[in-house]
Amino acid sequence: MSDPVRVRGSVVIPDAELRWRFSRSSGPGGQHVNTSDTAAELSFDVAGSAALPKPYKERALQRLAGRLVNGVITIRAEEHRSQLRNREAAKARLSALLAEATAPPPKPRRPTKPSRRVHERRLENKRRRGDVKRGRSGRFDA
Repeated sequence: MSDPVRVRGSVVIPDAELRWRFSRSSGPGGQHVNTSDTAAELSFDVAGSAALPKPYKERALQRLAGRLVNGVITIRAEEHRSQLRNREAAKARLSALLAEATAPPPKPRRPTKPSRRVHERRLENKRRRGDVKRGRSGRFDA
């Protein structure tokens, strides 16, 4: 049918692990709108997936915890008028979501300290700016 969902690198989710439901899209009416099920709802069992390696699965379960219901993520696409395009949109969103959720954690930030010269220059500029503003006040008592 179509391409499997690519997660990251060579990791792909086969179509067999995806569950689809179709319903009528919301939005304005018109001909054909009340008779076709064009909205696509894609469900993927993250917790029970055999396609995801264990570290990816653990990261995804942790990062997507707020969006999961019993370990299953559900994505609904209804922005297009055709069911096929909505299916493709849902797959693309799932792919992007899983790619972001399985990404390795960012490198920890190593705190740095501004150099002494930069610190002194900043304070000197603040003093100079303060003098300029003080000069605008109209008082001439130096």
